[in-house]
Amino acid sequence: MKRVGWLRAAVLGANDGIVSTASLLVGVAAADASHGALMTAGIAGAVAGAMSMAAGEYVSVSSQADSEKADLARERTELATDDAGERRELMGIYMGRGLSQELAQRVADELMAHDALGAHARDELGITDLSVARPLQAAGASAASFACGALLPLIVAAATSVETALWAVPATALFFLASLGAIAARTGGAAIGAAAARVTFWGALAMAATAGIGQLFGTIVG
Repeated sequence: MKRVGWLRAAVLGANDGIVSTASLLVGVAAADASHGALMTAGIAGAVAGAMSMAAGEYVSVSSQADSEKADLARERTELATDDAGERRELMGIYMGRGLSQELAQRVADELMAHDALGAHARDELGITDLSVARPLQAAGASAASFACGALLPLIVAAATSVETALWAVPATALFFLASLGAIAARTGGAAIGAAAARVTFWGALAMAATAGIGQLFGTIVG
């Protein structure tokens, strides 16, 4: 589960970095901007996107952490005021997983004697050391993965003219997206073809939309 969580966050951040930055670059290039303006827009978009990912992930995971703290505080109170009821609660959980009443009672008694709060956090609330919310870590990971994804189309744009970037950025971005989807699917044990096709389709749609908008506004402003 830990691997799946980190994989999902890393893939999501890198995918967003590629799609949003490549789309922005394509839109600006379609508007007949200068190469300097293209790179300025791309870098600004990459920085803003990374900060937005970090802020959004921090707020989201902080809310999760607050909820976990509230749940643990409530469990401490219940353990202090209703020990017998909490034991029965654990017994019910273990019996629901297939243990006999006698074995479930023994397991509940021994776990509560060792670490009552830990037993309830793990088996009742689903909170473990691996799943506990870490806002700063989540924010840093999201920003870093977004930045890594954004760097790929930026390098292509920096190495080409505006005219060439108009087709080179989307072409390489789609390749990057397909590769990322395939790697993520292989790591997670999912179907590679379907994952690659899914991210490629939505990436192409996003870049086509921004290219159309850039060309439209470039024509109007020009």
